[in-house]
Amino acid sequence: MSEVLRIGCPEWRVLLHGFVDGELAAPHASRFQDHLAACPGCRAEMDEVRAARKVIHQEGVKWRPPEALRAQVLSMLAFEESAAASHPPQRPQPQKSAWRRALDLFKQWSFLPAAAALAASLFLFAITPSQTLVLQDEILASHIRSMMADHLTDVPTSDQHTVKPWFNGKIDFSPPVMDLVKDGFPLVGGRVDYLGGRAVAALVYHRNRHVINLFIWPANSTAQTAAVHDGYNMEQWSDGGLVFWAISDVAPGELVRFRDVFRSASKG
Repeated sequence: MSEVLRIGCPEWRVLLHGFVDGELAAPHASRFQDHLAACPGCRAEMDEVRAARKVIHQEGVKWRPPEALRAQVLSMLAFEESAAASHPPQRPQPQKSAWRRALDLFKQWSFLPAAAALAASLFLFAITPSQTLVLQDEILASHIRSMMADHLTDVPTSDQHTVKPWFNGKIDFSPPVMDLVKDGFPLVGGRVDYLGGRAVAALVYHRNRHVINLFIWPANSTAQTAAVHDGYNMEQWSDGGLVFWAISDVAPGELVRFRDVFRSASKG
């Protein structure tokens, strides 16, 4: 799959996998199809993804795991054996451990589908990114896409009293909309976006010539975090049953200031 990841457009990759899985909402699927018609790289990547999934899901095939994965599993088994020798159990164990059962499979030269599933599970566990990283990928893709596809705002206005009611009936919550022009962050407008499998509010602010996208949706309280993702700064916080993700290419200190003045204004 490393070759696949270099074919298409990084900013469309999240939508590509959602499109292949049939998980995109109709507006996003339509936008991706329009992009696909004009992008041979993304068409090639989609063909590669579909071909890989077809191979993975076929039945009755024997698989051999990569040598690096096999070596890692055997190393972990050796550690288990060493620990067991140092601390022998006080009573007989009725079953072999999961690692012992894995060892029996990895000692074979050919592997049945069940063993292949085990190997694939271990491999995917090792390389699957956390949910936070996946979400950051989606946020980054949405931020870049909003500036590339001439779709920065659905309601282009600096009037917070126009933007806030515009969301009524389009999403299932009411996002706070703050006018921060006196703090140097003028409101540009808002739009409905799609992150993490749901519709979210996106507020757009400017800082000089830089764009700040602020994504908002209902979620349990989370710890305040900051991140740098592919050169873009991100700030995340939660208030009043909502989670907020701000992203921009402004300096980290500027984005922290935006976070602080937005939180202060929303509580005032």
